[in-house]
Amino acid sequence: MEVHGNLGGVTQSPDPPAAPVLDGVRALVTGGTSGLGLAMSQALADAGARVVLTGRTEQRVQEAASRIGDLVTGLVMDVRDEQSVSAGVDRALAALGGIDVLVNNAGIGMRTVNPDFMTEPAAFWQVSPDGFRDLFATNVLGYFLVARAVVPHMLEAGHGKIVNISVNETTMRRRGFTPYGPSRAATDALSHIMAADLAGTGIDVNLLLPGGATRTGMTPDSVPEDARATWLDPAIMGPPICWLASRASDGITDQRIVATDFSSSTTSSR
Repeated sequence: MEVHGNLGGVTQSPDPPAAPVLDGVRALVTGGTSGLGLAMSQALADAGARVVLTGRTEQRVQEAASRIGDLVTGLVMDVRDEQSVSAGVDRALAALGGIDVLVNNAGIGMRTVNPDFMTEPAAFWQVSPDGFRDLFATNVLGYFLVARAVVPHMLEAGHGKIVNISVNETTMRRRGFTPYGPSRAATDALSHIMAADLAGTGIDVNLLLPGGATRTGMTPDSVPEDARATWLDPAIMGPPICWLASRASDGITDQRIVATDFSSSTTSSR
């Protein structure tokens, strides 16, 4: 577990239960129709949380919600659009009666600007301005808009948890990863500022990342199956997201948690 921020001198990481009970917890997961978002929605629902997952199309959100079960509601929301976010959050609040946990996950990857980015990386000057803008609008502006719409309701309730999904820091600086790498560096910085702005309010803000390449729709179809077989299953995000949604994580904020290290007995300051 990577640590940013202050745990009050505590260096031992919590030993989370395998399956925290989340009965009564109400969660909003953006980008929940596939990949990490679907895996986290599944894990939260399996632990007893009521979940609203979002996506851009009605068919995909309803299929994803039906696949998970009765505790999940699918909702169309475009995180790039302020009006869509405002309406979507209102609908989520109406469906759940409140939002205790926001999982900012909706994002797009390098294949939107370079389908062959793993095998034929493109230099930053070869990236189209439109592709750059669209990716930043989804990955950075989207996190901001959804959190901006949800936080006033959490402040009124006096509690809440925001989990911003991230990637390894090496990915942020990797050759050929413009604009995806810079977008995730931006959302990491934004998350730390969110935590600072919300300090003392009862709202915890943390970063969560898989800890390696995962088998999701963001990866190119051209990657050989033997290489893909070594990548992480998105289900690895289940235990840490359930712990972050539970009372066991109350008061822990401004941390950068790596799913592959989540069961480690110690943490290291960075």
